[in-house]
Amino acid sequence: MSIHPVSPLFPRQKVPDLALPLVGGGTWRLSDQQPQNFTMVVVYRGLHCPICATYLRDLDGKLDDFAARGVGVVAITSDDAERAAQAKEKWRLAKLPIGYGLDLDAARRWGLYVSSGRGPTSAGVAEPALFVEPGLFVIRPDGTLYFGTVQTMPFARPHFADILGALDFVIAKNYPARGEVLDRIAPAGVA
Repeated sequence: MSIHPVSPLFPRQKVPDLALPLVGGGTWRLSDQQPQNFTMVVVYRGLHCPICATYLRDLDGKLDDFAARGVGVVAITSDDAERAAQAKEKWRLAKLPIGYGLDLDAARRWGLYVSSGRGPTSAGVAEPALFVEPGLFVIRPDGTLYFGTVQTMPFARPHFADILGALDFVIAKNYPARGEVLDRIAPAGVA
């Protein structure tokens, strides 16, 4: 498998389509989502990551808050079906849909970083040979990126309480997606 360099996604541009099997059955497809305001895709590292467990438990407890704001949510991973099912059960994720088997080339098209496994983590679970690092994407119903963040490490992820507060402002003010400039930017004073 050849892994391509990370390519960033840009606000106000279409994101690549995404379709993944779900723990418990069925398939989650981005193109099938019809949220009132946004779809939020949360990418997590996998069963081996204790920080992911805490992070996704927090999200699971806030799903009703996101739904009240017209935001559909899914968490996805490059883990296989067995590891994803173990994470959902072990981490007590009662409501959060978990998509698994994210292809690493597809992950790169989403601008995600990929790491190589280094053995067991502090959770006592071995890292896979290759796996995705965290990302979070907020997507408009038309399939364009509104907000995105990707990370090279498991630490310092956006807090879901902060995202909920930001969504209140964004929805109330119809705040535009930012970071959308694609043209080369000339330094000040240069034509």
